[in-house]
Amino acid sequence: MKILRISFRILVGIVFVFSGFVKGIDPLGTVYRMEDYFIAFNIPSFIPFSLYLTIFLCVLEFSIGVSLLFNLWIKKTVWVLVPMMMFFTILTFFDAVYNIVPDCGCFGDALKITNVQTFLKNIVLMGMVLPIFMWRKKYRSLLSSNTGFAVLLLIALGFGSMSVYCYRHLPLMDFMGWKVGNQVNKTETLPVTFYVTYKNKKTGEEKEYISPNYPWNDSIWLADWIFTSQRVVDPNKNQGLILKVEDQFGGDYTSSVLDNPDYQFILVSYDLSKADRGGFNKILPLFKKAMMDGYSFICLTNTLPAEIKKFRMETGTAFDYYNSDDVVLKTMVRSNPGLVLIKNGIVIEKWGFRDFPSYDELKGKYLKK
Repeated sequence: MKILRISFRILVGIVFVFSGFVKGIDPLGTVYRMEDYFIAFNIPSFIPFSLYLTIFLCVLEFSIGVSLLFNLWIKKTVWVLVPMMMFFTILTFFDAVYNIVPDCGCFGDALKITNVQTFLKNIVLMGMVLPIFMWRKKYRSLLSSNTGFAVLLLIALGFGSMSVYCYRHLPLMDFMGWKVGNQVNKTETLPVTFYVTYKNKKTGEEKEYISPNYPWNDSIWLADWIFTSQRVVDPNKNQGLILKVEDQFGGDYTSSVLDNPDYQFILVSYDLSKADRGGFNKILPLFKKAMMDGYSFICLTNTLPAEIKKFRMETGTAFDYYNSDDVVLKTMVRSNPGLVLIKNGIVIEKWGFRDFPSYDELKGKYLKK
């Protein structure tokens, strides 16, 4: 029983530490998902508090995980652990049944699982959390209660500070498709595989075949077998979100941007009305010098043409604006605006608006002929 108590404590602790960490280092990504829930449940008034709730929940989850993993102050933290698990288990149940939000983001962008898998994961966790709660008095910490609380408090403050830093700048660890070093102009489409299942009319035996590698044109075989089901395996679904660049008239400029063999500057702002105006002002000197040296500089947004025109007049920005899907733009860089530098489809570097470099810094470090 002692081994079981320790095993449950460590397993749940690992899951909570991992889950809190991958969401806490990418708080803006977690904010986006929380906003999806508020919209889905028709409580948009909660959206302004998304960031505060995100950091609070990530810090709480990470701290509970540390408490369990290192056997600190468990008698108290389990009183938060149980209602927290009950709430998220109920929430993920409705998500699994009704698909309220397509991606709950319980492990951020580090590990993608379906809503059904998320609910089943929570059921398994509840099967360990409830015994942990019942055994709470049997856990003996090497530290006193006050010392354990002080350690947890310091960990929570430290993790919270790191999460705020990642929000104000960029995630310390990037799990998204547009992380530095990745190639983002892959256009190869992998073949889709179709599987068909047939059932023997006499024996009830079922066999699955890869289409069209089965005797579909054999009348004698078809007399004994009947089609029952089909499934499709599409490997392209797992290749992530694909960027498409269009002008205001629907013209496709994707290839000219992503396949540019020279350095390509992409300023990303999924919504100009929510963008930091100071960031746009800060980028103007870099834009002018980049254009003088012959480099391409564009802005990608998901804003209507009339609003783009108004924004350009108000900010005095002269670079070209193109449209892209806002969900894809949010995965490119966790900043509004954010700057991405690519060359021949490979991400060289990216910056949040608070860290926009000067052109001279770029020229000395990245822009090499």
